Amino acid sequence: MAVSYKKLFHLLIEKNMTNAQLQQEAGFSANIITRLKRGGYISLESVESICRVLNCGVDDILEFIPEDNGGKENG
Repeated sequence: MAVSYKKLFHLLIEKNMTNAQLQQEAGFSANIITRLKRGGYISLESVESICRVLNCGVDDILEFIPEDNGGKENG
């Protein structure tokens, strides 16, 4: 499964917060922002920091996207 952080970026807009502000308040590097934009892996520690800063839950910032399995169905 792939991960989408679109919800996070929508939440940042709602809270009128920039990526740089999130980075500074959550205490992580610019590399994490890049990974978020690309839908890459970030540590659970980083997810927790983001949720703490934004006062939200994990499901408010990310969602799992099923990958295309070539038309095959499970089950």
